[in-house]
Amino acid sequence: MHFNISNLLWQVFPNVYKDNLPRLFAFWTPDGYQSGCYNLECPGFIQINPNVCLGASIKPISTYNGKQYEIGLLIWKDPNSGDWWLRVGTEVIGFWPAELFTDLQDRANRIDYGGEVYAESLGKHTSTQMGSGHFPDEGFGKAAFARNLEMVDQDNYLNEISNLNIYAEKPNCYGINNGHSDAWGNYIFFGGPGYNPNCL
Repeated sequence: MHFNISNLLWQVFPNVYKDNLPRLFAFWTPDGYQSGCYNLECPGFIQINPNVCLGASIKPISTYNGKQYEIGLLIWKDPNSGDWWLRVGTEVIGFWPAELFTDLQDRANRIDYGGEVYAESLGKHTSTQMGSGHFPDEGFGKAAFARNLEMVDQDNYLNEISNLNIYAEKPNCYGINNGHSDAWGNYIFFGGPGYNPNCL
């Protein structure tokens, strides 16, 4: 049995939410994507906080070449209970109980940061944007970003990611750049427009 907290952050998904609002979400699967669950749609994640909820819309949101907003996210394993906890900003909102896990009983073996676009194949690449819809080389204020990329070690301390590898499956459609600074630690810029003259 495989358990993955496969996606966590925000998404726009009209088929699920019936609107185009960006929403905080998590998708998890107990069996390597044979089945899975968004947010609180099935038993698994235990919501303990009434102030922030998986599936809730996010406001305010960043604007291209305008004001930028960010959300701090943290997932960590309680060394005593084995439960995996989720914090959004300063709010601990809930946990995935230890009994759900086999692969994550001890630790995670991979963390992915960035964006993902899913669309049915219609003969050409989807025009669904990732992030702001602009490529990462446009930088801050224009491309999507994630910063202070860290991991919780076996002693429950946060450490910078030491072996960050970047990968874009379709770089003419969506891209990713990474860097490091004293203020931002390890960071990435990512995103893109999807379908364009170089992405067919």
